[in-house]
Amino acid sequence: MKERRRGAVLEEAILDAAYAELDAHGYAGLTMEGVAVRAGTSRPVLARRWETRADLAVAAIRRQMSRHPITIEDMGSVRAELLELLERASERARTSAAMFTLFAAAYFGETGTSPQGLREALIKGETDALKLVLDRAVARGEIDERKLVPPVTTLLYDLFRSQAIMTFAAPPVELRQAWVDTLFLPLVSPTTPGQGAARSKSA
Repeated sequence: MKERRRGAVLEEAILDAAYAELDAHGYAGLTMEGVAVRAGTSRPVLARRWETRADLAVAAIRRQMSRHPITIEDMGSVRAELLELLERASERARTSAAMFTLFAAAYFGETGTSPQGLREALIKGETDALKLVLDRAVARGEIDERKLVPPVTTLLYDLFRSQAIMTFAAPPVELRQAWVDTLFLPLVSPTTPGQGAARSKSA
């Protein structure tokens, strides 16, 4: 006889099964029955933990995302840290491709939520890695804190999400580098283009 699973062990097996079902069939094909069969348990066991398949789908993707945490150590360079952050986010997107199947009318119709609400549910409790990177950059004098207004501070994440949702894939390295080098850093640099030359002439 199989050993009876309980608690965290059973829950992890169910979440792994739910993610596998999402990956194989998408959100439209996700059923509590299918997950129960794959996990080797029963539908009532699932229902005691997650009221709806939407709740189960979000929990399964959060578990998958937790295997790829976005934690950026101090690298002494804001450019290096931003590129590393986008690389970590890309790794997470590649391994959690099933999350893109939630961006469908079925999910939002069932939950009455929005893409923003879905994002908040998926990242609930996570540390804001981008804020930590930007705070370090300000402390090092690499970024002008006055320029970190909301449209700018969210620019990299906004570009990343837009690209990922439009293509259902992580953005390529070259595109991520272009976002950092030609869009973001020039916007937040303490010295804007031309200021240095003008200052030299006036001196």
